[in-house]
Amino acid sequence: GGTVIGSARCQDFRTREGRLKAARNLVKRGITNLCVIGGDGSLTGADTFRAEWSSLLAELVKVGGITAEEAKRSSHLNIVGMVGSIDNDFCGTDMTIGTDSALHRIMEIVDAITTTAQSHQRTFVLEVMGRHCGYLALITALACGADWVFIPESPPEDDWEDHLCRRLTE
Repeated sequence: GGTVIGSARCQDFRTREGRLKAARNLVKRGITNLCVIGGDGSLTGADTFRAEWSSLLAELVKVGGITAEEAKRSSHLNIVGMVGSIDNDFCGTDMTIGTDSALHRIMEIVDAITTTAQSHQRTFVLEVMGRHCGYLALITALACGADWVFIPESPPEDDWEDHLCRRLTE
């Protein structure tokens, strides 16, 4: 969602001024409950917001951004964090929101190009989502019977290109 609506990796929220603005917006709208769905950045930001909440309210009252009464009504902020990362790289999770749908989409693409690759006797290289995490690449390779898989957690040897080309011509 954050990527689509433009809030992903919001630089403003990384600053105290950005979090003050967010706190003021929540207080003015009477919002005291948040459900944060995201990866490491979103959940770390939510935890920072939670930890600073009281001091953010105090600062807003001091500068006249909110009234003391508004601060009192919003004195407690409830936050629920849900891991929503396609990487599936969050400790303690079996499957995160987004991983299954990303894997499903990748497998649709693999199915679509496999017939073409076979009929033209070509090798296709497919790069999948996952940024610094090879979970989707590894699971895709297992699911489709790939001959090779490269993942960030286990980088290939320096001469991997030569080795790959030799194997393809055997």
